[in-house]
Amino acid sequence: MVWARVVRRWRRNMDVSGDPEYAANLATLSEASVRRHFNPYTDIDWERPDFSVRKNDPRWVLSTTDLLGQHPWYRAQPLEKQIEIGLWRQANTAKISLQLESILIRGLVHYTFWVPNGSPEFRYCTHESIEECHHTMMFQELVNRIGMDVPGMPRWLRWISPVIPLYAGPLPGTFFFGVMAGELPIHIMQKSMLRQDNPPHPMMEKVMAIHVAEESRHISFADQFLARRVPNMVRRSRFALSLYVPIVMRVLCQAIVVPPRSFFREFDVPRSVRKELFFDAPDARQVLRDMYGDVRMLCADVGLMNPVAVMLWRICKINGQPSRYRGEPQRAHRPSPASAA
Repeated sequence: MVWARVVRRWRRNMDVSGDPEYAANLATLSEASVRRHFNPYTDIDWERPDFSVRKNDPRWVLSTTDLLGQHPWYRAQPLEKQIEIGLWRQANTAKISLQLESILIRGLVHYTFWVPNGSPEFRYCTHESIEECHHTMMFQELVNRIGMDVPGMPRWLRWISPVIPLYAGPLPGTFFFGVMAGELPIHIMQKSMLRQDNPPHPMMEKVMAIHVAEESRHISFADQFLARRVPNMVRRSRFALSLYVPIVMRVLCQAIVVPPRSFFREFDVPRSVRKELFFDAPDARQVLRDMYGDVRMLCADVGLMNPVAVMLWRICKINGQPSRYRGEPQRAHRPSPASAA
């Protein structure tokens, strides 16, 4: 009896026919995917002369939008080492991005297997899967051309990655909050790099511009999906989800932003620098909090900010004010470690 009620509720939540506003938003997102989409091998001229990767090109030096790039230790290194570290770090971020996209693709395909006939979610999720497939090829091509044999995600996350997409069917709220935990840090870092005064390497700039443009649609869908689904969950499930969200946000952000131990060994990064960067120093903790302002806003809107959850956000050091609107930029000035020293 209990299982039958769970299945009926699960199917009812998948039926969007009674929510015309949500269906209209999905139709708008689907039409946008049709009107403007990118193919990595027709929209990017990989053989452009200025796309060539040179080991002495200062454009690969990490910018001050990167936690490592703004640190005095990194700025004190010889130019050759700064470039080498920049190449490794940006290649590894691209590798992590394609690995996350791969998990998302598998989850979307698993989710659409169960949606009812006529659901606009099927069409949009399939559009998104196609776009994410293009992103994986784009990021792998970037990694190949940079020429760094980088691992991407931590080993533990690579090992459990086959299991994560299976949650998309029975526990879509859990899955899509995990998706946002993985995609938001990279999305925010790439937008910051595109906005900086000194542009990155043109190949990197082109890849990031394409990814940011399409990822905005994907994040919008996840946001609307969760805003519709979470309020309809039973109370105990909603409470469990409220505790899960801050934990998955912190754990995945750590896995994405913090390089693996092999990076610190290879480039002889002092242990004290690593602790300052990720995330013991006040500036680094503030960057971490800023990444999830949109998620805090969503959680507040759908009833996931109960007292226990708020305490857990604080324990995970990602508490703070929610955004006033999605994508609100963080305008508060924060001094860099160099100026604070």
